[in-house]
Amino acid sequence: MGELPLDINIQEPRWDQSTFLGRALHFFTVTDPRNLLLSGAQLEASRNIVQNYRAGVVTPGLTEDQLWRAKYVYDSAFHPDTGEKVVLIGRMSAQVPMNMTITGCMLTFYRKTPTVVFWQWVNQSFNAVVNYSNRSGDAPITVGQLGTAYVSATTGAVATALGLKSLTKHLPPLVGRFVPFAAVAAANCINIPLMRQRELQVGIPVTDEAGQRLGHSVTAAKQGIFQVVISRICMAIPAMAIPPVIMDTLEKKDFLKRRAWLGAPLQVGLVGFCLVFATPLCCALFPQRRGKRPPFCSPWALQRLR
Repeated sequence: MGELPLDINIQEPRWDQSTFLGRALHFFTVTDPRNLLLSGAQLEASRNIVQNYRAGVVTPGLTEDQLWRAKYVYDSAFHPDTGEKVVLIGRMSAQVPMNMTITGCMLTFYRKTPTVVFWQWVNQSFNAVVNYSNRSGDAPITVGQLGTAYVSATTGAVATALGLKSLTKHLPPLVGRFVPFAAVAAANCINIPLMRQRELQVGIPVTDEAGQRLGHSVTAAKQGIFQVVISRICMAIPAMAIPPVIMDTLEKKDFLKRRAWLGAPLQVGLVGFCLVFATPLCCALFPQRRGKRPPFCSPWALQRLR
């Protein structure tokens, strides 16, 4: 076997991003929870392979598949703008295990006000960590912006959850199970625009096909942030709509009545199963770059925060 050529473009995803299938394959790889199990030494090895290849140095015996694997491992753990290692729970590969735990608990403990407030707070705290960890290098988030978005989203989510909880008291129990979804959707509509307010003010980078920056576009930022909100809400629909229906049926059965302690882990498992597919597929709903011919937009933050 000859030495691996240096013309493989690892700056871009491996699969064609103009198609939904290509984007889905990309995000199934990016959100793979198994990347969380990699050791520090494995992450550093992948970083060295990627950085050496970009510098024109090919690791001896390296295959193309190994190069792409190293690229995705590197992308899963290191911020592309700053080069810093992203905190564990802020990585894209942590989305499924973290969200399945938090969402499962929100759907399980929705009846009492203290637990509603607690799990909505936990959810928004996790979102704040993810948003800060995956901030764009072109439009950094200040501590003030992070705090405003965090407080506003938490307040909006809790107010929505408690308000709908009181309104659904006299409705069938199944209706009350969907209150957490409404709260999460409301919080996303508040949190994401606030977290990305600098992009709404100054725009996001616009480049030509060669990657040369041509300027900034506020219009592109508005479109991208709107798509992020839509994809986030769509991502929550399967995990927060299907399990409640299943659990409402199962909790009427004698088996679960005698084993009430199984409710929470069962709900978390159902949510996790939905999220394994919903997370990458909803991330893939919209292209990461838009435009017919140059100029087009390439905001890294829109890709990572979907």
